[in-house]
Amino acid sequence: MVELKLADYKADKQPDWCPGCGDYGILSALQMALFELRLDPSQTAIFSGIGCSAKTPHYLNAYGVHTLHGRVLPIAQGAKLANPHLTVVAVGGDGDGLGIGAGHFVAAGRRNVDLLYILYDNEVYGLTKGQAGPTLGLGEKTKSLPKPNPQGRINPLLLAFASGYTWIARGYAYDVKGLKELIKEGIQHKGLAFLHVLQPCPTYNDLHTKEWFAPRLYRLQEEGYDPHVPAGLSPEELDRKMALFQEKAVEWGERIPIGVFWKAEVPTFEERLKTYLPRYPEVYPALGQEALDLKGLLREFAV
Repeated sequence: MVELKLADYKADKQPDWCPGCGDYGILSALQMALFELRLDPSQTAIFSGIGCSAKTPHYLNAYGVHTLHGRVLPIAQGAKLANPHLTVVAVGGDGDGLGIGAGHFVAAGRRNVDLLYILYDNEVYGLTKGQAGPTLGLGEKTKSLPKPNPQGRINPLLLAFASGYTWIARGYAYDVKGLKELIKEGIQHKGLAFLHVLQPCPTYNDLHTKEWFAPRLYRLQEEGYDPHVPAGLSPEELDRKMALFQEKAVEWGERIPIGVFWKAEVPTFEERLKTYLPRYPEVYPALGQEALDLKGLLREFAV
């Protein structure tokens, strides 16, 4: 393989997000992460849903799939299972993932397919003029809303944990270097990784701006927080880990943690499939119709 440069991971299209949008920082972090991991663009696929964040695959030199609203996770999982040797990254906004796509978000956690899902969270539907997103708090009113939000907010970290994601982290769009490291770790994690990114929207969200976040953010790992949950942990120790996770996941206001919250060792869906498909993942569907005999799997699930 030819030695790649950072520029080789950048597409020839210029991003057209609003000036100052946090998406620029996420894109830069993602490009840098792919470069530093020396991932082959021909073996890397970026999937997106619908929204401002969904333009991300257009600006990366890798395979890109711009899917349907709220449907990025089932399509990304299908691609990963069809070719388990691909590096798969799914991206989407809070509305795409936790609004219309919430059911798929939960279902994905049960499977633990080996991919990274990055959620761009600006608390509003930026592509459609700033309506309240599912992570905007009850009673909060951005400049794009005629009245305060009448609905409560979803906590993405708690929902990911309850659903079964095995790596859960939070980053900040303007902390490009820190975000790059989180993306690298999420890609390298064996299992379903969830990265919640706080992404200020300068056009529609005048509540949680770059100036608002700056004095509040702190790094979990710098304060000694250990997210690792090894296999075989005692019930008492597991309860303690879960309590610490919840304490940090709900912390919001004067102090907001970023970093890795949870890192569990759980068999991936690909590993579980070997029970039904002994030749998988050495032999996989993307090799061709005759490469993998699915008759045994079909008999297993026959009614």
